[in-house]
Amino acid sequence: MDLKALQNGSDFRGIAVSTEEYQANLTPEQVKKIGVGMIHWLRDKKELREKQEAGQLKIGIGHDSRITADILKQALSDSFVCHGIQVLDLGLATTPAMFMATQFPQYDCDAAIMITASHLPYYFNGLKLFTRSGGAEKEDIAYIVEHSEQPLIEETGKIEKTEIIQTYAKDMVLKIRKGMKTEEAKPLAGFRIVVDAGNGAGGFFAEQVLAELGADISGSQFLEPDGTFPNHIPNPDNKEAMASIRQAVLDNQADLGVIFDTDVDRSAVVDGSGEVINRNNLIALLATIVLEEYPGSNIVTNSPTSSHLKTFIEEKSGKQVRYISGYRNVINKMLELNSEGIETPLAIETSGHAAFKENYNLDDGAYVIAKLLMLLPRLKQEGKTLSDLIGTLKQPVETQELRFKIQTEDVQTYGNQVIYDMQVFAKNTAGFAIDQENYEGIRVDVLEKYGSGWFLLRMSLHEPLLVLQIENDLKGKNQTVLIKLAEFFKNYSFLDCKSLNQLL
Repeated sequence: MDLKALQNGSDFRGIAVSTEEYQANLTPEQVKKIGVGMIHWLRDKKELREKQEAGQLKIGIGHDSRITADILKQALSDSFVCHGIQVLDLGLATTPAMFMATQFPQYDCDAAIMITASHLPYYFNGLKLFTRSGGAEKEDIAYIVEHSEQPLIEETGKIEKTEIIQTYAKDMVLKIRKGMKTEEAKPLAGFRIVVDAGNGAGGFFAEQVLAELGADISGSQFLEPDGTFPNHIPNPDNKEAMASIRQAVLDNQADLGVIFDTDVDRSAVVDGSGEVINRNNLIALLATIVLEEYPGSNIVTNSPTSSHLKTFIEEKSGKQVRYISGYRNVINKMLELNSEGIETPLAIETSGHAAFKENYNLDDGAYVIAKLLMLLPRLKQEGKTLSDLIGTLKQPVETQELRFKIQTEDVQTYGNQVIYDMQVFAKNTAGFAIDQENYEGIRVDVLEKYGSGWFLLRMSLHEPLLVLQIENDLKGKNQTVLIKLAEFFKNYSFLDCKSLNQLL
């Protein structure tokens, strides 16, 4: 099997359990090869050759609740140990905690690996890689793949078992107290906050962070790790998952509901009134916080955000930079801007990946919640809720997403040609205006008989698809836009337009 098929942008991802529909390709044998490639990468690209040859290179391994975590962890450990690596088995962990294994001095890891496939079904798994300088990039994964078959001198390392979640949780508690500017032991006393971990790795947050700070966590749900995910998809971008935490908030008359994805690099909240705060709403809320702390600064987002979000940020004297989708892309744009001296404290995708400059530029779902918790005592004194902070964010009347499968081998060439042709079509259509502030695909503002809104046509990051996202402030006008776009899409025989045709 080809390891290239497992590259998923800046990490590895594949089928770890064979099903009737899929054959496993992320097997222990493949993972051992990835381990070899990773050693080469650390030796060659991270300047750790001498440390590895001296038997002092230390790699931490953690995992979420997936059912294949242990077997893949064992394969990685075997690969490392027989090449002289010191392995720190950190057990059940989160993706942000695994990065912190390279930062916390008591762990002192040169690199760390999180075994996770985020919110994907139980039969998937994957590997996310970190060094002390941050997460791996696409070119790093490619290097690992290219060097996975190159032999190394066999030596004997060792495995040590410990844990990191308690250390990570204690650090988070300290950060929250510091953000509240209090030394009070229980600053969240009097607040009821329910947590939905979706049976992933985030259940610790209820007892070890919220309860430690004094919050009443009764009503929290799905805290026990279970890699079959029996209750709902652990995904704060999923309607069913958000409906579940919303109901828990209302049933328990909670002040706040918190939900994490499987490996806790994403999160969202529901306020006491049942208002769902994810996607554009979450971006607006976090932008409000950082623009108060860093007036006039930049917020990097991915491209498919509401036009109203841009207006909201600008009204708060900030600037939105709509960039290419993919959490590494938006984080790297933040790094680039900051390196140029352009203050950019936040990078966030609509999916919920949010990284703060002040927190290692790391997409950390628990830290997102920490930033919101820091506000709660003040808001309570003022008689406000989190939703009040984004009360002026206008909501679109209609939003839709359509996906067009590309049914030809050269997916990228064909998809990019469709996008190019759409530019010509848009230029020649009265009521369509191309948005020039766009880095991904083509974004078009619609007006006049098409209402007031926009659409974005872009390539999917990981699938052979074109994605069409469309939004309007006038009821029924999305349909008017789609009827016009159907004139365009009917010319492309290698596009599966079933999703569009069903709406016409």
